[in-house]
Amino acid sequence: MRVLELAKRRKTVRQFLPDRPPMEDILKAIEAAKEAPSGMNAQPWKFVIVDDDWLRGKIRELCEREEEKFYTRSRGDLMAWLSEKGFKPEKPFLSEAPYLILVFGHTKAPYWLQSTWIAVGYLLLALEELGLGTVTYTPPNPKPVEELLNVPGNYKLQTILPVGYSADPKPKYGRRKLEEVVGINEF
Repeated sequence: MRVLELAKRRKTVRQFLPDRPPMEDILKAIEAAKEAPSGMNAQPWKFVIVDDDWLRGKIRELCEREEEKFYTRSRGDLMAWLSEKGFKPEKPFLSEAPYLILVFGHTKAPYWLQSTWIAVGYLLLALEELGLGTVTYTPPNPKPVEELLNVPGNYKLQTILPVGYSADPKPKYGRRKLEEVVGINEF
């Protein structure tokens, strides 16, 4: 499938079927992600696959605790948008998806942040090609999850991707027109 077709088809998925995709598919998607370009070819990413029910539940518990704090102290446009869309501190997809892929960046590598997120982009398209859904979920405070997994201090959790077969009926959010996001020779 062509990249543009995959990108147009890919949507955020927060509801999953209980069926577990083959681990080979998860590894195949990560195989694509590791081909992403990176500053000085440092490849500053680390992918941790979590398929253990207890561990997924614990990650959910830690994330929801941090979400509660975030929702309590946040105001303004973001909170208005979250409320309008019906978002709450509860993140059931973290324990309902058959897999979690946690993506970490090595903070001592040059351009680690940009490089890691390019790899995430590759991963999203690879998962779509395999017929798997996900959402890029970044906890408001990743420290508790990092501590749970004994992550070395020079790695930082960038996102958690719950992965499985989609049961999410919600359509993809609309995208802006090309001419709204492109300037030629000027902003």
